[in-house]
Amino acid sequence: MDNRPIGFLDSGVGGLTVVKELMRQLPDEEVVYIGDSSRAPYGPRPAEQIRQFTWEMVKFLQSKNVKMIVFACNTATAVAWEEVKAALDIPVLGVILPGASAAIKATENGKIGIIGTAMTIKSDIYRQKVQLLSPNLAVTSLACPKFVPIVESNETSSSVAKKIVYETLKPLVGRVDTLILGCTHYPLLRPIIQNVMGQDVKLIDSGAECVRDISVLLNYFEINRERTQLYKAHSFFTTASSQAFDAIAENWLKMPVKSRTINL
Repeated sequence: MDNRPIGFLDSGVGGLTVVKELMRQLPDEEVVYIGDSSRAPYGPRPAEQIRQFTWEMVKFLQSKNVKMIVFACNTATAVAWEEVKAALDIPVLGVILPGASAAIKATENGKIGIIGTAMTIKSDIYRQKVQLLSPNLAVTSLACPKFVPIVESNETSSSVAKKIVYETLKPLVGRVDTLILGCTHYPLLRPIIQNVMGQDVKLIDSGAECVRDISVLLNYFEINRERTQLYKAHSFFTTASSQAFDAIAENWLKMPVKSRTINL
């Protein structure tokens, strides 16, 4: 047993979609979350800068004595996960491999779409993982650079959001039966994405899939939190406005959130 918290990092609020799934599947665990909203989106940034920002968040989480770090950010996973995982002596999980594996299981016609930030799509890591596991599948990737700013500005239900999602996803409509949401921000746009792609298209939430791997590793390393520890002090940190963060977090997690603004 290990009563230390699990650390989550993301470029902003998107990783809350992973936290929500963790709280549903593993309600005994405690969370420390850092979202770098002041520097979001990460997608258009150079890889070296993303690496630097990711390490800053990793070191912050280490200062909170976490027992595991979850990269709740596809862009950070694509750029820095391997390096951080090799350097740390605690488990470090990314969201890409679980999402790729789930899509392979879900597809019926062998045509998978991937949407993500410019950097995630440029890295080609999703296509590589999918085709490494299942070489015969057809994979189509599409960068959606306007999606993260919509989510970070809490405009996910606006008519502007609907227009942007419709125009961005047009090239994929009718071409795939399974779509990987290759950015943890994207599930916050899920109803619009589903509507545009059609109800028959299976949407794969890479972050939610990642929680199954968290559960496996907690069991494997025997670092689950004791169930007798009833009190959980979830901690949320942002590099931008705590008020803006809390508004999105409370709406998504359906619980009161009091985040703290920090400088990394």
